[in-house]
Amino acid sequence: MKNFIVRTITGVFFAAAIVVSFLNPLAMVFLFALVTGLTIWEFCGLVNERPYVQVNQFISTVAGVYLFLAMAGHCSGFVNTDTVFIPYLITIIYLLIAELYLKAKDPINNWAYTMLPQLYIALPFSMLNVLAFPQAGSYSFVLPLSVFVFLWMNDTGAYICGSLLGRHKLFPRVSPGKSWEGSIGGGIIVVAIAVLVWYLLGLYFPDESNLTMWQWAGLGLTVVVFGTWGDLVESLLKRTLGIKDSGNILPGHGGMLDRFDSSLLAIPAAVVYLFTISLL
Repeated sequence: MKNFIVRTITGVFFAAAIVVSFLNPLAMVFLFALVTGLTIWEFCGLVNERPYVQVNQFISTVAGVYLFLAMAGHCSGFVNTDTVFIPYLITIIYLLIAELYLKAKDPINNWAYTMLPQLYIALPFSMLNVLAFPQAGSYSFVLPLSVFVFLWMNDTGAYICGSLLGRHKLFPRVSPGKSWEGSIGGGIIVVAIAVLVWYLLGLYFPDESNLTMWQWAGLGLTVVVFGTWGDLVESLLKRTLGIKDSGNILPGHGGMLDRFDSSLLAIPAAVVYLFTISLL
């Protein structure tokens, strides 16, 4: 019971912080730059526990945060030149060349684990800026916030439907607790929420309503499918590392990877979907 209360309080503050941050572009950029840094730091700390792996935790974290900030500046129009990405590229090249001089027992492992958090964490979080700044100089909270709302509703719906109806395991090798019934139920709830978002935007924020009802439903379904895969990917990561939680920074919820696992695939998938239907 105590753990449930702690988990609930943490979850409420967590969700509130994200919702409030999206109301202001500077707050959003600051919060998710911090989230990017903490998540990469956590990831590097975990993989550095593996034999013959030694990732430069500090430089990897700084590089990931810089990529997020560079993308924010580029997408918002605050930075009017692509050269803003050059320091990031130089850092990546440095991390590769450095292995020549470190005399590590398995440099390939170091290279792989150094590049993975950039691809798996920094790049997806930086894509939030593509959703938040659809045009240079304009900011909209609707799309990035919707992605997180859909993920939260999917988690809630999948848990309820899975608890009540779950019979068939979705991916028992990686996550025994997930069921097909829960996943389908969560997906149906998210599609319904997406249609509701379309209706409410048309009613109260017509200027923000750039997607049709079916396009909103498609976005919700995209977030559900890739969010579920994101959750499974992190579960496979934890099983491979032999850990239960990725960290303990969030009481009752584990670490940053535990909280943002679904979004790490859902965010880039949402961007690809919106580009595919020519909305970005």
